[in-house]
Amino acid sequence: MSGELQNRLQQLGFFKGECDGIYGKKTAAAVRSFQKKKKQPVTGRVVDATWQALGEGCEHPVSNPADKPPENVSVLVDLEKLTLTVMEGDLLFKQYPVAAGKPSTPSPIGEWKIISKEFDWGGAFGARWMGLNVPWGNYGIHGTNRPWSIGSSVSAGCIRMFNEDVVQVFEWAPVGTKVKIKAPLTWLAGSGNRTLKKGDCGPDVVYLQLLLKETGFNPYYCDGWYGALTELTVRTYQLHTGLPISGQVDEKTRHHLEEKAGVFETQNQ
Repeated sequence: MSGELQNRLQQLGFFKGECDGIYGKKTAAAVRSFQKKKKQPVTGRVVDATWQALGEGCEHPVSNPADKPPENVSVLVDLEKLTLTVMEGDLLFKQYPVAAGKPSTPSPIGEWKIISKEFDWGGAFGARWMGLNVPWGNYGIHGTNRPWSIGSSVSAGCIRMFNEDVVQVFEWAPVGTKVKIKAPLTWLAGSGNRTLKKGDCGPDVVYLQLLLKETGFNPYYCDGWYGALTELTVRTYQLHTGLPISGQVDEKTRHHLEEKAGVFETQNQ
């Protein structure tokens, strides 16, 4: 949070130096200078009114409402393009800019579902919240009081939208809506070195499932859970490639999958 604050204060000319994410004396002094400029109480504490003032100039025009709400809705988030697309069946219905996770706290690549919806959390979560069923953390799609961050990879892993945009998506996407968060396969390379087996979960399991899809061995749903279907798919892959049939993914099997999927070749280009 402090890093984003420093970045915004730097954009506005109130902070000089390295944006190190530490709320030290220089940051507090910059906040006080900003508050003085905006005729706010000069406290050095960043309250809701301060965040609101920091967002001035980043207002997002309200998107034109659709003639009709979409049917058969799904959501596609592209972490490389930093866009969220509402799909109607196989067709693009509407696309929005987003902010996503920074490298140290990446957004969860994979295939998820909306499992909860909340109104007006406010603050950093903005006007709406849509929670996702990611098994290793609390992730969601939400609004923001930091509109200047849209179009950047700066969040703690959630997908941020302009408040005006998330309100629209919230109305169209019921609980149960599928949400695919995608990125180039190489982004997950090296995400884990443990031997994977039935019962495991995590980003490294998503990476395995994506590798299996890329090589034509489809585990159906890249949900981060090493379940019975993923185990069966691994066994099938091992059988067809002459690897020991264990149903587990050790370093040898993982490297074999990466070579077949062209991950190494892509990385070296």
